[in-house]
Order: sequence, then C-alpha cells, then structure tokens
Amino acid sequence: MAFVTKIKWVVLSVMVLSVGSIIIHLSLAKFWAVNIGQYKVLPSLPQDLRPYVKNKKLWGSVKSLEALQPYAKARIPKEQSNGFIYAKVFGGFAKTRSSICDLVAISRLLNATLVIPEIQESTPSKGTSLKFKSFSYVYNEEEFIAYLKNDVIIAKTLPESLMERRERNEFPTFKPKSSASPNFYIKEILPKLKKSKVIELIIANGGALQSILPSNMAEIQRLRCRIAFHALQFRPEIQMLGRQMVNKLRALGQPFLAYHPGLLRDTLAYNGCAELFQDVHTELIQHRRAQMIKEGILKEELIVDSHLQRDKGLCPLMPEEVGILLRVMGYSSKTIIYLAGSETFGGQRILIPLRAMFTNTVDRTSLCSEKELSDLLGPEIPLPQNIFRPPPSKSEEELKEEWKRAGPRPRPLPPPPERPIYQHEKEGWYGWITETPTEPDPSPMDLRMQAHRLLWDALDYIVSLEADAFIPGFNNDNNGWPDFSSLVMGHRLYETASFRTYRPDRKKVVELFNITRENLYHPKHNWTTLVQEHLNKSLSEEGLIRQSLLSKPAIFLSHPLPECSCRIASADVASNPVRGKDGRFLYGDEDQCPKWIQVGSLAKEGVKSEEDSQPDYESNDFVNESNKDGAKSDQTPLWDQQDEEMDPND
Repeated sequence: MAFVTKIKWVVLSVMVLSVGSIIIHLSLAKFWAVNIGQYKVLPSLPQDLRPYVKNKKLWGSVKSLEALQPYAKARIPKEQSNGFIYAKVFGGFAKTRSSICDLVAISRLLNATLVIPEIQESTPSKGTSLKFKSFSYVYNEEEFIAYLKNDVIIAKTLPESLMERRERNEFPTFKPKSSASPNFYIKEILPKLKKSKVIELIIANGGALQSILPSNMAEIQRLRCRIAFHALQFRPEIQMLGRQMVNKLRALGQPFLAYHPGLLRDTLAYNGCAELFQDVHTELIQHRRAQMIKEGILKEELIVDSHLQRDKGLCPLMPEEVGILLRVMGYSSKTIIYLAGSETFGGQRILIPLRAMFTNTVDRTSLCSEKELSDLLGPEIPLPQNIFRPPPSKSEEELKEEWKRAGPRPRPLPPPPERPIYQHEKEGWYGWITETPTEPDPSPMDLRMQAHRLLWDALDYIVSLEADAFIPGFNNDNNGWPDFSSLVMGHRLYETASFRTYRPDRKKVVELFNITRENLYHPKHNWTTLVQEHLNKSLSEEGLIRQSLLSKPAIFLSHPLPECSCRIASADVASNPVRGKDGRFLYGDEDQCPKWIQVGSLAKEGVKSEEDSQPDYESNDFVNESNKDGAKSDQTPLWDQQDEEMDPND
C-alpha cells in the first residue's frame, strides 16, 4: 500500500512539473513575441547598407576629361539613291551592334537605300516570339528610321517588285571582311549596285568597314556615332526595364560599379586561353578553337601556351584578380558591384572569389523578377524537352574488332568493370565531349537561348552606361572582334568622358600580379601603390592614348575620339595634342564646341554639386592590411575583414 502511494506522489509531481514548464515556456514566448517578425523571403538586394558618403577619389569625375563633350552632328548632303542594300547580320550583341553601324555608313558611302538589317540570332526560326521581327526583337525600328532620315534612306522591306527576284537569288551577294576599305565598296560593289539596283551583304565577323578611315571621311565617322549612340535605341520594353534596374540600384543610396568579366568561350578560344581553366572547360575551349581554325577565322596553331598568352595581355583578367584590383583601389567590401554579361564561361564557380570579396554583387536576376524577364521575351511556343538518349550499345563482335585495331602489342589494358552511367555524364557537353570528337549542332533550346542573350546584354548595356564606375575584365586590344566592354567604354567616353571608366593594361596588370603571386591577399605597400598609379592613369589621358593606339584600329566605336567629340575652349585643363607614329591624332585634336554646348557646360560648372561639398578622404583597408616596410602581414584574409565604409566625421 505504501508503495502504491509513493507511485501516485511521483506521478503527481511529474504532472505538476510539466504544467509548470508549459506555463513558463508560454510566458517566455509571449515576452519575446515583440521581437519576432513575420517570416518573408529575403530579397537579393542588399538591405543593410549604412548611410553612404561618396568618396571623390573612388567615384568622382576625372577633371582632366571634363572639357570633352559629345558632338556627332552629321553634315552630309543627301543625294539620290543608287539602289537597295539588304543584309544578314550574324553574331551576338556586340557583333550585331557594330555591324549595323557599319551597314549604315556603307549605305551612306554608296548613296544607297538600306533595308532594315536581319539579325539572324533573333529570327523566328530560332524559336523567338512571333511578335517581333529580327531587328525589332532588340531595337526600335521607328526610332532608327526617324533619327537617320537626314543621313540615309532606310526602308523596312524591299519593294514587292524586287522581293520575288530576291527569293530567286537573282541579286549579287557579298561577304565583306570586317576590315574592308572604302575603296573596296566604291570600286567593287558600287558598279554592281548601280547595275542590279539591289545587293545583299552577309556580315559575320562583327563589322564590314575598317575602323580608321581617311581624314576626308570624318563625316562618315561622325555618322557612325550618331547610329550607335543615338539611332540604335532599344525597344521601349527593354528601355523601361533597364531604367527600373538602374532606379533600384540608385534607391540603395550608394554609387555602384559595373563589371563585365569578358569570359566568353569564343574570346578564350580565339586568344588561346584554354589552360587558364580546368578539366572539361579546357577541352570545350580547344574544341571551339579547332573549329575556328577549320573555318578560317583563326590562322594559328591549335596548341598554344596559355600562360604566355596571358603574360602578353591577350587573356581576360580573372574575377578574383579584378576583385583584388578594386580592393587595392580602396573599394569597400560593401561596394555594390553590378555583374554584366549574359555569358560567363566557367559559371558561378569562377565568380566565388569576387563574391567573397564584395558581398553586394548583384546581376539582372537580383533586380528583376522572373515575370519581368519573361514578359520581355514575348509569347514563345513551347519547345520539346531534350530527351536523353544513351549511346548505342556495341555488340561483342564490334568490341572484338576494336580490340584487333588497338595497335601493336603490348595491347592496352582491358576496360574496368562496368559501373552505372549517370544521366548527367551523357547529357549536354559532358556527353559529346566524351563520346564524339565533333561538337553537335545546337538544339532548338540552345538557339533560343542565344536569342535571349541579346536581350540580357541589352539590359546590362543600359546599366553599365549609367554606372558610376566601370571596369572590364577584357576589352578588345587590336585582336578578334567587337566585344561588350569595348562598346560600353566607347559609349561612356562619348556621353560623359569624365565618368570613371577604368582601362587597365592587362599586360602590365599581369606583370604586377606575377610579382606578388604568392601574397595576393597580403601585398606589400609598394605593390599596392603601383597598382593605384596604373589604374588612376588609365582613367585619364594616358589611358585614352593607349586605347586609341590599340583598341581603335579594331573597332572605331571603342574610341570615338577625336571625330565624335568637341572640346570646351574655356576649360581649366588645356589640351596637348598627341600624334601617333602614322601622324594620326590620338588625343587633343577635338574641334571646339559650338557656343550652345559651351554655355550649357558653363552653367553646369557654376552649380556646386553635392560631391564637391563632401570632404576629400580615402578608405583603403586593403593597403592598411599590408606592412608598410614590405613584410608579410599576419592579418586575416581579405574577405574575412568586417570592414565598413569610412565616415569622415568619425
């Protein structure tokens, strides 16, 4: 009886303790409920940014270039048309944009009527929306025609009387080189244009007219600027979404920097940079390089020393290297970096070091919803899914024949025991690169994605132009074809030359990195000083002169000076004209601006900007991590630093 009584007391005690525990937990939950917010998905944009004070040394305009103003007013008289030119343009965003500008210039040169070019990457046959024609998929046709009405006659289509003859291929067709001279068009093409009244041009290499024209064709160069920087406007939906992206970045209350890695498979293959990557990526680049050699695009050896190419400055800077350069310049880890480019070869893995150094790295997917991006594409017909088909199995007789053809003894070892083949090992480029020596034709989805990249690059182009600073991972230095960064740098130079646009000499930068390769994140103080001097010089006249020597011969739009700019005579900084070895003016020979431009610029100078009212300071925590006497620092790595933007009032 006593034992039963004890059990009852134990059970009763446990129940009392349980009830007390529940009451205590409920009380604590009620007490802490004030600090518990409703759960919601965190946005991609940074929300923890402190009030920002703009650092003039990092974001301010380049005063020595403030005298340069955009001026591309064409003064070419209009004459009777000699016939029609219709063209097919191949390539991605940069190639097509450059090609269209050359086409209009050629039409003016030949005094011909230009039919709206067909951008082959965006034709309905590539799976794009039937709502758009090829040109209107990216650009505004009406704006294009209206803006150039006093320069070139532009028609939407050929007259019906000529369409039938075109379908029967009765007109002469030409495939001009990207560096074709004006004499080629005047002597070879103009007579046939006058005779047949219609010619077709097929442009595949990102241009159809040489970059640097004779001095007596300065008006044609100015026309190129009018086309690229004024007439080629994106269709309204692209412009609207691009402005929304810029507004979202501005709403964060900080300036932002745009960065384009330039890691494209074609670029890497053309310049022989395969060995900078690992495993299957190297093979993919080499496959593309072999294809270029076969097509005659490239006349070099298949196997080259990628590290030697890199030392020559021919390969893109890696995102990790660009991140270190920015940290050396003094950009905080909280700096907003917009990552431009519809393609980054190597994927997100190659961007991990950059994102570790700059936590506020965003791209178009961070600023746009999936619906906003899909609305930009228009209604598209669903495509069949790529069905995985395993390779055909080989019979025992086929295996015996392969064994007999294996070559002289000793024969190779027999294959290892069979194991399960996972689907991802046979799909996409994993499959063809291990099973076949040639790259398969692109699938319907691949073709559609190529068209989508035109739109993504257009959005990135808008944001990159509006960025407070821009740095390229790669820009064309007299090799290859037009690239995204070159077009952005040329457009920024035209619109506002004093905007901060870094123009690093990759050969010089690689030399600097080779010096401190073992201490990248703890560099010596004198090394950081050399990097700062080089990048600061690249912002000003020295960078422009180098760009004129190397980039302009490849693509005029990368450096539209001096033809498309004028100089304010009353500017504080006087220009010293610089000539090249060929007698061409590299910098300083711009025309004097008209009075209406000078008056407007002087009015702006009279208004004190918000930036001028801020104290001049510099926050460079990267340099602070380095020992001033050159000894290696024992500080933690760069990305572990909990650095904040320096407040000058602290």
